[in-house]
Amino acid sequence: MREVRVEFERRTMILGLSAALATSPALATAAGVHGSVHDVRHYGARGDGRSIDSPAINRAIRNASRAGGGTVLVPAGRYLCFSIRLLDNVTLLLATGSVIEAADPAVHGARYDPPENDLEEQFQDFGITHVHNSLIYGDGASNIAIIGRGMLHGVGLDREGPGDRWHGRPGWQSPAALGLSPREARLRDPKEQAAVGRANKTIGLMRCRNVRLRDFTILQGGHFGVIAHGVTNMAIEGLTVDTDRDGIDIDCCRDVRVTGCVVNAPKDDAIVLKSSYALGRKVACEDVTVSGCRTMGYAMGSLLDGSYRPSDYRAPDKIGVLGRIKLGTESNGGFRNIRIVDCTCENSRGILMGVVDGGTLEDVLVSGIIMRDPVNHPLFVRQAARLRAPAGTPVGQCRRIRFSDITISGADPRFPCGVAGIADAPVEDVSFTDIDVTHRGGGTAADAARVPPDRRETSLEVSFMGPLPALGLFARHARRLALRNATFRAEAPDARPAVVLDDVRGAIVDGLISPHTREGAVAAQNSSDIAIGDVHSFA
Repeated sequence: MREVRVEFERRTMILGLSAALATSPALATAAGVHGSVHDVRHYGARGDGRSIDSPAINRAIRNASRAGGGTVLVPAGRYLCFSIRLLDNVTLLLATGSVIEAADPAVHGARYDPPENDLEEQFQDFGITHVHNSLIYGDGASNIAIIGRGMLHGVGLDREGPGDRWHGRPGWQSPAALGLSPREARLRDPKEQAAVGRANKTIGLMRCRNVRLRDFTILQGGHFGVIAHGVTNMAIEGLTVDTDRDGIDIDCCRDVRVTGCVVNAPKDDAIVLKSSYALGRKVACEDVTVSGCRTMGYAMGSLLDGSYRPSDYRAPDKIGVLGRIKLGTESNGGFRNIRIVDCTCENSRGILMGVVDGGTLEDVLVSGIIMRDPVNHPLFVRQAARLRAPAGTPVGQCRRIRFSDITISGADPRFPCGVAGIADAPVEDVSFTDIDVTHRGGGTAADAARVPPDRRETSLEVSFMGPLPALGLFARHARRLALRNATFRAEAPDARPAVVLDDVRGAIVDGLISPHTREGAVAAQNSSDIAIGDVHSFA
């Protein structure tokens, strides 16, 4: 009898909500609802966690779009689904208590929509290239939204997939040379064949306009919780993402606001901007603001249950978890006008940005950051020449990057902040202002004498350099560097200079506070036009 009563109360709540939204314009507007309301239960969805409900949800979306737009309501319940396809002028409203669960191909069959993007050369991993193989996707859709307090649970999503396919790989042959279409060439790969019917991302968006994602939760999001390619005018607000690969990826997008999101991603990047070749051409990622967000690298699930358990994950470089904010690694089209402001980063890698596949990164502001217990370099700008890009792509550029008003505690002394270009492409016009970094110290004279490897063809990650010879900031191959009002604290004696400059042309160091006197605070070699102003010691 209790089960009957609970079911009756739940259905009454569902019907009441649907009726209220349909008859009260004010309530519908407050909930973000526009147009008619289409309850997925009226289209056959059961929400029992056993039936496959994606056909019913897709019918509701099609009807709402054909009617000129509307809201598709997903009431409380657990909806087992394959691919859900967003269409023009549709809002998907996830009611409190609703869970859309990604069906497991091993249990329910491989029935996700197949990967769609067949390219002559694939300069990014398989997972970045396609969106149809998602739990929910939009391809060329306008005026779409997913809102509400429900959850998307990626139980049946893959975390891995085939890699890239391009002329830099040994033995690669173009589809044209093989006499095949790009799709035929792709499907010759057994790994690509095995991926058909499977999915590896929670939400995938391609060439969409006017998008809003608000308030819902993603748990165990597959390779990507949210990935957007070539999207314009998008707001991502108040999401909670607790996953074990990438959280939120913004690729080749314009006019994007990511605000008030909390992302736990111990095994990959939490919030990352990319500029890949997934659109088949070079497109900049520009006019993007990330504000008021929290990123972290605790064990998956411990954000949602509130335990914040440490993760035992160690990345391939063996340093530790990831969970950071990043610009890159894919950089074909470059980055412009990026703001990362008023964010908190804890128990994760630091903020990393740069270009390694060509493209220009310029006009970036990182400000108002509180960072606790970073596992590697808190702030780093990297320029390199991997050039996973069309043949003939020139080396890119990094310029006009500002870090300001940043407090970092619990840093690993082996990994100070850094700027590292290459000899033929130095990083230009980077400033650090009002920076406060605390770490445990302990650097030795041998550490101070160490010369880090200098490699031209690398990925964005800089762990190959190993421990650095500065306790605060290391810069190599840079032009016009400014460090103003920076405090570098070491809790134990540290023999390394606060700042080390190597092949730096033009630098200002002023208002520096460190454990060293003026004579030992800044070390410069192969450098020129270095101006040192006020330097103060804790000693």
